[in-house]
Amino acid sequence: MSVSLHDLFRTEAETQCALLTRGLLALDEGGGDAKALAELMRAAHSLKGAARIVGLPAVVDVAHAMEDRFVAAQKGQVKLEAAQIDALLQGVDLLQRIAATPEAEMKRWAQERDEIEARIASFSAPTPTAPTKPEPSAEVPLTEAKPAPVAEEKQAADDLVDRLLRINAESLNRILGLAGESRVESQWLGPFARSLERLKRMQVRLAQSIDLARDAIVPLPGAQIAELRMREAQQRGAKCQALLVEQLAELEHFHRRSASLSHRLYGAALDSRLRPFADGAQGFPRMMRDVARTLGKKIKFQLVGEQTPVDRDVLERLEAPLNHMLRNALDHGIEPPNARLAAGKPATGHIRLEAAHSGGLLQVTITDDGAGIDPAAVRRAVIARGLSTPERVAEMREAELFDFLFLPGFSLKENVTEISGRGVGLDVVRDLLRQLRGTVRLTSEPGRGTTFQLRLPLTLSVLRALLVEIAGEPYGIPLAAIDSTVRLRRDALAQLGGRPHFEHNGARVGLANARRVLEVSGPPTSGGDLAVVVLGEGLRRHGLVVDRFLGERELVVQPLDPRLGKIPDVSSGSLTDTGAPLLVLDVEDLLRSIERLGASDRLGALDETAQAAQRKRVLVVDDSLTVRELMRKVLTAEGYDIELAVDGMDGWNTLRAGDFQLVITDVDMPRMDGIEFIRTIRGDPATKQKPVLIVSYKDREQDRALGLGAGADAYLGKGGFSDESLVQTVRDLIGAP
Repeated sequence: MSVSLHDLFRTEAETQCALLTRGLLALDEGGGDAKALAELMRAAHSLKGAARIVGLPAVVDVAHAMEDRFVAAQKGQVKLEAAQIDALLQGVDLLQRIAATPEAEMKRWAQERDEIEARIASFSAPTPTAPTKPEPSAEVPLTEAKPAPVAEEKQAADDLVDRLLRINAESLNRILGLAGESRVESQWLGPFARSLERLKRMQVRLAQSIDLARDAIVPLPGAQIAELRMREAQQRGAKCQALLVEQLAELEHFHRRSASLSHRLYGAALDSRLRPFADGAQGFPRMMRDVARTLGKKIKFQLVGEQTPVDRDVLERLEAPLNHMLRNALDHGIEPPNARLAAGKPATGHIRLEAAHSGGLLQVTITDDGAGIDPAAVRRAVIARGLSTPERVAEMREAELFDFLFLPGFSLKENVTEISGRGVGLDVVRDLLRQLRGTVRLTSEPGRGTTFQLRLPLTLSVLRALLVEIAGEPYGIPLAAIDSTVRLRRDALAQLGGRPHFEHNGARVGLANARRVLEVSGPPTSGGDLAVVVLGEGLRRHGLVVDRFLGERELVVQPLDPRLGKIPDVSSGSLTDTGAPLLVLDVEDLLRSIERLGASDRLGALDETAQAAQRKRVLVVDDSLTVRELMRKVLTAEGYDIELAVDGMDGWNTLRAGDFQLVITDVDMPRMDGIEFIRTIRGDPATKQKPVLIVSYKDREQDRALGLGAGADAYLGKGGFSDESLVQTVRDLIGAP
């Protein structure tokens, strides 16, 4: 896309004006020194030079006048105090407006330019004999400057072009989306490579079976031909195995290179969309200074994490809610100087805006050391507006009370001003954050101050989510919308109003079954500890019971076909690592569904999990998907509650996290084989009495002796395996389901 010099200058002016504003505010707070003045002078000089290149005399004149004042301040001829800084800041405002003006309308700034120049010049001049209107410096004439050499102007323009490149936002979003898809798709190779590893182990077992068959045939009369065929089969199997090992090594190498390349591609594409947090916050220090002076208050505003990278879409949409919360902190929170002194505080209040990355999310925190929020005042306001009964309000914790502050029209401020007090703002803040898949949390301490904590995704095209299983299907829940996840023991539940609750961080949280909310059904769930995702905040906090946690993932968000309309409780779609489709839940919609079902008494109890609690649980550990599914179907049909694990290590982690009456395990498995798994079980006081059944292809006497010697209670060979023998052995070990 072609870039005009005027477009490039606009970007240059934005950067230099930000430097000028930051430096002037530092001077206003008394933090200026010779170095700060030198930086201000350089910023004005650079802006003047860039304006001359693109032919903007109005900018040249104002920037030059400002440059002269900074030089005079360096020489001690000018003292830049509040009034002078106000004039210089107005000059910066004018420069920004001129830079944003279309080229054809530049002439309209002549009068305002003269007024600003005169005001800047009125408070001092570089030399005692200087006239009111600034004269050109000896180095660079003001109104009749000699044009710079053509080569120099061309080089300056080329430098601007080298630094900047305009690209359509839609194109950039498309590139980032494709890079995200590439990253997710590359993860498919990992599970595929592991499946080939299982195939390799199956070939090894096949070769062992052929060995056993050959050993059994050799003593028989006339077995020479059969032995020859066996040897041929062994040779061919060995060649297949060697080829598979070779190809598997190449696949592993390709997987590593592909994953690394896709990760770097996605990182580079994401970086192109990221901007430093300061780009969206650079106007706040000036705004806070002006509002504080309007209110007659003294503040020190601190911006931390200016270089924290943020998605440009998130940053642009975040500016309005941050603006409102900062104004609120200054108007509602920070006390007037005399009130602060009377309370034993410094006359100058502190407001801090901080941005940082935390747990894969963007965390923005606004903190003030003002009066804080009085819970008693909130209680009175809630009762006065009829939002709750006095008895219920008296029982509410502060977190529940503060949730009312985010309701439309709710305000503790009696006087309506231009700054705040109309009861409009925090509800809009929360709604906008929900659109960005973010959350806001408020904490306050009377007399000490208030803190707003915002958590948002780093980018809108790729979602960090918790994958959960509900009725046998995977679902994604945005991490930013999750308060916490807990594994809840059933004896920790209490019934309240016909609905199960539990204590969480000092508050009662109601439980809802995800199957009932989403109106889905599937195989019976586990009867052990409950897997709970805590969603919402304050009065709208609920615990969603899912079948199990599948771990955190980065998902490329795919919008659903608009012909489907709005699907209840679902926001978008995505794919798992294996390419299987999954739905991403709309947490705000989900919370409304929970509340709607609760209000109509249709939420129900945790009936499926309650029934499952009465069934005996069996852990099946086998690296073969076929064997695992076979055992699951056979034992589930008998009424047992089955949990699956893919190897010894996975089985050990699952066993420690749940309550099982029996463990069924294979012998040959990756990471931790069955023998080591059994010895680990027997070596732990919490599991050493747990019955263990081995089901293995290894059916020789020495194999049985090894398994039983390790601590297994029974041993079944897969060669002579039958549904009846499995069920009968399980019944012998732990009884009926």
